[in-house]
Amino acid sequence: MVRVLAQGYPDAHCELDFTTPLELVVAVILSAQCTDKKVNEVTPALFAKYPTAADYAGADRTELEEMLRPTGFFRNKATSLLGLGAALVEQHDGVVPGNMEELVKLPGVGRKTANVVLGNAFDVPGLTVDTHFGRLVRRWGWTDLEDAVKVEHAIGELVEKRDWTMASHWIVFHGRRVCHAKTPACGACLLMNDCPSYGLGPEDPDKAAKLVKGDEKPHLIELAERVRAGEKLGA
Repeated sequence: MVRVLAQGYPDAHCELDFTTPLELVVAVILSAQCTDKKVNEVTPALFAKYPTAADYAGADRTELEEMLRPTGFFRNKATSLLGLGAALVEQHDGVVPGNMEELVKLPGVGRKTANVVLGNAFDVPGLTVDTHFGRLVRRWGWTDLEDAVKVEHAIGELVEKRDWTMASHWIVFHGRRVCHAKTPACGACLLMNDCPSYGLGPEDPDKAAKLVKGDEKPHLIELAERVRAGEKLGA
């Protein structure tokens, strides 16, 4: 299934815009209860105004909150960014650490955020268990666990470590584009022969195709048609 997903989403990537580890940490903190698209609308001005950890540490709370307002929970997020900046300056000379142990000690940073940063800013393999990831691996029967940390470790036993970061992207992409929470596009899914939950959504190819989202839609529908015709993907 992982190999098939890789074939379906060869361009999968972190959908938060960033150029530095600090920008990525900030973007992930802002993404809580907010879409990546909205975060990407807010961050250009934010990154320009606060390019360093020291800038966040010394930020005016009112100004910072106003910039964060469109992302929701802006007061809590402002508190996290103020604390993040101060902690980085005081403990790490303003530099984002590249290991799990130090990252999770930072304000606003849990294992999910740390794994995103490690995998995408430092090329350290990490499984990012967000809402889509947990939903899909349970739907597929890879685990029945609910706790994110336990899910992370359980899936880490199933997937090659070198693939952890990309597997996270492939699964999240699939969850956003095909395997929707309420009505998955089962009849247009490249995993239709392997998924134990096949049939939760419409099996009719035309009806299912209407549910597929994203720029990859033509590619995904073509692959699903090949699967339906008996071709084995990911071999």
